Amino acid sequence: MAALWETLLLLLANLFWGAIAARPCSGSGSGSASDMNYCLSWRVAVEANNAQAWRTVPAQCTRYVEDYMLGGQYNRDLDTAIDQIFIYLNGTLAADDGMDAWILDVDDTCLSNLLYYKDKHFGGDPYDPLAFKSWAQKGVCPAIPAVLQLYKRLIEKGFKVFLLTGRDEVVFSSSTSQNLHAQGFTGHERLILRNQAYRGQGAAVFKSAIRKQLVSEGYRIRGNIGDQWSDLSGDCIGNRLFKLPNPMYFVP
Repeated sequence: MAALWETLLLLLANLFWGAIAARPCSGSGSGSASDMNYCLSWRVAVEANNAQAWRTVPAQCTRYVEDYMLGGQYNRDLDTAIDQIFIYLNGTLAADDGMDAWILDVDDTCLSNLLYYKDKHFGGDPYDPLAFKSWAQKGVCPAIPAVLQLYKRLIEKGFKVFLLTGRDEVVFSSSTSQNLHAQGFTGHERLILRNQAYRGQGAAVFKSAIRKQLVSEGYRIRGNIGDQWSDLSGDCIGNRLFKLPNPMYFVP
């Protein structure tokens, strides 16, 4: 009898989760299969940098992005990216002169803003600078564990780590520094935020200029990690680029 009930419960559970998986994306009136296929293709285009200058996640894909971020696939994709970085890192050595460097972005590279974007329909809402300012100044962004592990390994191997963020220096310097320290990101060479000279300029322009400056100081950029293509484009990009997944927003 117990075995029969277990079988019935299993069948009910399968029906329930099948119904959940078959629900169309938010705002969609079309079939779920076509929505899913479109949203998957859209995310691939985003990660490949083929889709550019988009302001929000397509309305029919907000549910898809939510499932991607919370359902395990984001973590699997992130772990795969980090595994590839470790493969590269294990084959490199830091020179004794202390001038071999790695550059890491901060938002959604070192620190996660997932809790913030959860209330913004995972990128379905337009960017709200005041709301993000309020969030970031709290200094409660959790570390992305896989990146923190990598970060510590970089320092152990003798690389100079620069944390480079588009956050405004005047507004976010204290909260960002404290947040990073509280989450275990200690021992980096420098935390660099956007100063007044680069206000109004795109992330790609700002970060390119900073990397160029570091190279002029004699640093060799051995690796460059970010969740946006604007973290990884321009001058002095480094020996290897590693893009972490993020379909929630686009930073030019």
